Amino acid sequence: MPPPATKIWPAAAAMKRLAVLAGSILLLLLSLSFFLFRPTSPPILSSLQALEPDRRLRVYVADLPRALNYGLLDRYWSLPAADSRILASSDPDHPAPHNHPPYPESPLIKQYSAEYWLLASLHTAATAAVRVVADWREADVVFVPFFATLSAEMELGWGTKGAFRKKDGNEDYRRQQEVVDRVTAHPAWRRSGGRDHIFVLTDPVAMWHVRTEIAPAILLVVDFGGWFKLDSKITSRNSSHMIHHTQVSLLKDVIVPYTHLLPTLLLSENKDRPTLLYFKGAKHRHRVGLVREKLWDLLSNEPDIVMEEGFPNATGRDQSIKGMRASEFCLHPAGDTPTSCRLFDAIASLCIPVIVSDEVELPFEGMIDYTEFSVFVSVSNAMKPKWLTNYLRNISKQQKDEFRRNLARIQPTFEYDTSYSSSRGPDGAVNYIWKKIHQKLPMIQEAIIREKRKPDGTSIPLRCHCT
Repeated sequence: MPPPATKIWPAAAAMKRLAVLAGSILLLLLSLSFFLFRPTSPPILSSLQALEPDRRLRVYVADLPRALNYGLLDRYWSLPAADSRILASSDPDHPAPHNHPPYPESPLIKQYSAEYWLLASLHTAATAAVRVVADWREADVVFVPFFATLSAEMELGWGTKGAFRKKDGNEDYRRQQEVVDRVTAHPAWRRSGGRDHIFVLTDPVAMWHVRTEIAPAILLVVDFGGWFKLDSKITSRNSSHMIHHTQVSLLKDVIVPYTHLLPTLLLSENKDRPTLLYFKGAKHRHRVGLVREKLWDLLSNEPDIVMEEGFPNATGRDQSIKGMRASEFCLHPAGDTPTSCRLFDAIASLCIPVIVSDEVELPFEGMIDYTEFSVFVSVSNAMKPKWLTNYLRNISKQQKDEFRRNLARIQPTFEYDTSYSSSRGPDGAVNYIWKKIHQKLPMIQEAIIREKRKPDGTSIPLRCHCT
């Protein structure tokens, strides 16, 4: 008699489960083989790079002659005459001091010194945010080492009067064209269409004649105000007097700080501030700066408000130091462009900025919060009689003290001089700029990849709208 069926059931069930398990493993292996061995496009980043969340920005420095950067500085210091735009007695650089600083002290030029400090940072091992590479194929970005601001300012101050906007006899134009010819002929430019190249254009007139050619690149600018042409004033689509709105964007470009011209005041050195609001500068400006004239008329007769007109020469500098350090608030209205060096002088002086500029763009937003140490007022409110003074007088002492503590905390963020920022850690302006560029990489890489798949004959207009 055969054994009862119940005694053979466990063995049969085990065999059945084993068969099901074997089938599942086979299906899993087939699925893995599909994903592991199917054709794929090369990844933008290698697997090793993907495992490096703190990977530094890899920078290749374009090969330009020394005459286009440090050689320009040599020429500047050897100029025999003073800047023609100012009184000879107001030019601190000519005749050149025996132990002159690395970059010009003239306020017309010094405020735009980012180009010098960024290039200098690539020649030292102390830059925490970047790594310089010798092969452009290994680079995330290509830095173009042209001192575009110094080149433009030398033409304005020492060139033929009225020749800046012309090309004939314009040394700055010749240098601009040489830079463009050299950079665009390199395979690194052809690889990306220039989208991963960096130009430092802190002076609103830098690279004046070749802006269309460099429009795809990452532009480092102090604001966008001088780069837009209002539709009502456009006379020619080919005009290069200002970069059109499709050529600058927060998506690809980086707002950088002016270099402050006044010395830094430490919080421990702060004293009583009897003045409510202080402003020193030119009363009459153009474009968005018309608001400055109206504010001047509204505020100039207030008893605890100081409105001074003047140029930042030696005398004006001393007056600005005294005025900002004696004032609770410092007015920052729009000028020819939405921002100016005055904002960063106020921060250095621990004077709470009052920003009346609806179109202002500020450095490192998203990394720092300006509302923690600045007061923002719309132009429409500022134009109302007594509105601004009443608003400022109603800010409590506790709030003002907090603003000032935050100003002291944020001061190193806007320091370009590495000898200063290195003593306070890697938190200076140079490293913040490199970090901000690093944040742009995904968008830039996407634009490069998208451009590759466009067939010949495709015509798609530039779309770079981001406010």
